[in-house]
Formats: sequence, C-alpha cells, structure tokens
Amino acid sequence: MDEKLLEYARLLVRVGLNVQKGQRLVISCPVECAWFARMCAKEAYEVGCKEVVMNWHDDAMARMKYLRADDAIFDEVALWRRHFFNDYALEGAAYLAISASDPENFKGVDTDRIVRAQRASGKALKDFDRLQMSSGFPWCIASIPIPSWAKTVFPEESEETAMEKLWDAIFKAVRISGDGRAVELWQEHLSTLHKRIETMNALRFKTLHYTNSLGTDLTIELPEDHVWEAGNDCTPKGQEFIANIPTEELFTAPLKTGINGVVYSAVPLVNDGAIIDKFHFAVKEGKIVECHAEKGEEALKAAISVDEGASYFGEVALVPYDSPISNQKILFYNTLFDENAACHLAFGEAYPCIEGGKEMTKEQLKEKGLNDSITHVDFMIGTADLSIVGTTRDGREVKVFENGNFAI
Repeated sequence: MDEKLLEYARLLVRVGLNVQKGQRLVISCPVECAWFARMCAKEAYEVGCKEVVMNWHDDAMARMKYLRADDAIFDEVALWRRHFFNDYALEGAAYLAISASDPENFKGVDTDRIVRAQRASGKALKDFDRLQMSSGFPWCIASIPIPSWAKTVFPEESEETAMEKLWDAIFKAVRISGDGRAVELWQEHLSTLHKRIETMNALRFKTLHYTNSLGTDLTIELPEDHVWEAGNDCTPKGQEFIANIPTEELFTAPLKTGINGVVYSAVPLVNDGAIIDKFHFAVKEGKIVECHAEKGEEALKAAISVDEGASYFGEVALVPYDSPISNQKILFYNTLFDENAACHLAFGEAYPCIEGGKEMTKEQLKEKGLNDSITHVDFMIGTADLSIVGTTRDGREVKVFENGNFAI
C-alpha cells in the first residue's frame, strides 16, 4: 500500500502536473485528506517546487455554511479569495485538486443559495476559469477515498472494507499496481488516445447522431474547424500536463445552437452535493427546453439555470463502454471516474476545441459558435448499446460507435 501511495503521489506531481523547478503548486484538498496532500507536497519540493500553497475545505463546514450562514454572503466572494485563485493562475502556478466529498453533502440545502454562490464565484474568478479552460496553467484533478464517499459506493460493506475497496478501484482506474510502471502505462495509454484523435480529426465530422435503448435520439452539430483533444495538454509555455487522472475520453466542443433531440442519462450525476438520477433533456437548437429527473429534479433545474449558457452544451466526449473504469462495474458517485466510464456531454462552458481556440478571446470563441458560461457539468449518456453515426462535411455516413464502443 505504501508503495502504491508513493507511486500515486509521484504520478500526480511529476506526470499529471509536471511541476517545474521554481514553480508554485496550489493544492485544493479536503481536511480529511491532509496526509495525502503532504505526500504530494513532499514530491513537489523534491522536484524543485518554489512553494506549496494549501486551499483546505471541509464537507461539514460547507454544509453548515449553506444551511446557517447569513443569506447575503452567497452573493459575495471575499477579496482575498479572488486574489488567491486569480493571482496564482495568472502567475502560471500548478493546481492540484484532490476531489473527495460526500455525494449528498448538500442534501436539503436551498438550491437558490448554491446557484447564487456559483454566480458570484463565476464573476469573481474569471481569470482563473478562463485560464483553466484554455490550459493557461497546468492543472490536475484526482481523488482518494473518504469514509462518507466510500460508504455511498459500497453501502453494504463496513467502513473499513468500503475504504479498502474504493482504494483498490481507484488504483485500477489510474493504472497503479505498485510495480512502478504507472508512468510507462500512462505513456502507452496517451499514445492510444492520440491515435484516435488523429482518426477523428481526419474525418472532419459535421454531425454526430446518438441513439440507444434508453430513448436517446440526439443530433449534435460540430463547428466547422473543431478539433478533438484528449489526455494530456500543454500550456503556452510548453509545460505538458494531464488535467484528469484518470482519463479515457476524446472530447471536442459542439456548435452552441446545433443540438436537437432528446438525451437520457445513463448513470446518476453527483453535482453540488446532490445525487441526480434517471433524468433526461429535450433540446432544441442547442437549448435545453425541458428536463425531468426521478431523483434530484430541483437540483438539476438549478444547475441549468446558473446563467444563460448553463442551458446550452459545451462538451462532447467519447469514451468506450469497454474501458478500465467501466469494466469494474462500479458506480463511483464521482464525476471524475464516472465520466471516464461512459460517453458524456457537458452543459455550460465550452473548451476552446477549435483551431487556434486557445489564443482566442471569449468574444471570438462565441463568434465561432462556442458556448459561454460560468459552469461546466458533465453527465454520462454512454450505454452498452449506444450507437453514434457521424456525417462528414462531404456527406458520408461513418459509424463511430457500435454497441457502446469505437467502431473506427
């Protein structure tokens, strides 16, 4: 276990973020995971990190705040917090987010408070959000278990067994076995993803048509100069990084007003401390015009009303149903893992996945047909019978997915 933990910390710092000598590292971490944050900090200092800066958070305190704090504070963002995120992003500091929380931490919380806090944060942290979406600094999201999360994933097990099982599942998902080969395996994995990128970019699809037995029947138009991306990315200064560990996806941006039909969720979505399950969207000219959920409908409606762009889409992602995460047959209740087990879409902000997009302003990206929003929420739509048929710019139909997996 010690060897696996050390290998994991090294993977995140040296490969996920590729921390450079003289560079700062900001770690956002739950207080319950402080011991692992210290391991990552030690690794960062060993490669010459200038300073490790901590941003602690706590499920219990966050819930207490949303239930009991003065109502006015949800429209405010403290000046120090604006400077903390924006200034480090503008500096080019590396950013590690250790994602671990109770999936239902905000159950019973007034969704209006959550939406207002998101709006305030979106306005205050514009520099951070803009640079993160355009790879302006190296960032990486990863997870380790905490008891409340582990018990949600494995409710029939004792807390100790649930934690052990979740650790095992995470190590499998991030290709760590304790033999020191994680970096090698990740290099092979990224090579496979990039071969698929070359294939998808060469086909120059105009539309993708999704169908499955859940009832999904959705046509997505792509911008003329869209590009597919995956796995690792690169900052303007040439620093390579991997934004999500694990990652199994190829992704691009849809044309904001070019999506029509209906799409059904394949697995529950955990968003803002609420579980949303068995939901679907009706979409017309890119806009979500109707949504229903058997569980968490109020939270879902709040999520797509954060701003005008929240009811449009910003990401199209392809993930084979036959993948290391999906094959574990575990619902993680954590989007970092669940989105990499199935094809997914995201409503909200679009990644600048068009030629020259990273150098474009917000206005230029909008002119190209990409969505603008202060939110970005992935939800999973991939199933074992998912079919995706692409139509190229010259009118050819190409089967992209068949029975949930790549057909090209």
